[in-house]
Amino acid sequence: MKKVFFLLFIGFTISIFAQKDSLQLGDRYAEDQLYVMISYNQLFDQPQLAKGSGLSYGLSSGFMKDLILNTEGSISLALGIGYNFDVLNHGLVISEENNEVTFQVDNSFTSNKLLVHNLEFPLQIRWRNSDANTYKFWRVYMGIKASYNLSNTFKFSNDTDAFSYKNVSRFNTWQYGVTLSVGYDVFTAHVYYGLNPILKKASLGTSEISSKILKIGLIFYLL
Repeated sequence: MKKVFFLLFIGFTISIFAQKDSLQLGDRYAEDQLYVMISYNQLFDQPQLAKGSGLSYGLSSGFMKDLILNTEGSISLALGIGYNFDVLNHGLVISEENNEVTFQVDNSFTSNKLLVHNLEFPLQIRWRNSDANTYKFWRVYMGIKASYNLSNTFKFSNDTDAFSYKNVSRFNTWQYGVTLSVGYDVFTAHVYYGLNPILKKASLGTSEISSKILKIGLIFYLL
């Protein structure tokens, strides 16, 4: 993990010096950026009886490489890599015995958190009404994001008991979603809508568990 952050830091540093040399009026320019995001998370398509408890949130940080698609620099394609940490209150109780994973609903637990560490790979089509010498502008960035799971931990506790399961085999290693970022200057609203479930081949009785992630928050792009 330290190597990932070191590479992100080096890429960000190089991009700063490259842009300072190229910010001339009328020139093509790119917005290579470090991004930081904080989000409120919500699971949807949950089993009807499953109820989460407590606050769910997410934190992300990474680097985006901007590839200009027109002369004005207002439209571009951006590809990035980053790290994501999510805390999700999922409302399910998991047990794993002899490599068999089962799910049930038990609302007696005061805490049922899922802790997730991911590598994320965002891809965006970008529009902005800026130029090389304008730093306050409107932006609309639409795209998709793939996430590769590094680890997942299901933690449960109540007044008398606490236990956890790490790297549950039913957790979906690759997850995908669509993204939209809209904002002005340094403040940008961000939405992520998951397209595939966080669990695979998982069921609650006879009903399939199709829980997906919705994230709503703020993302900050730093030149």
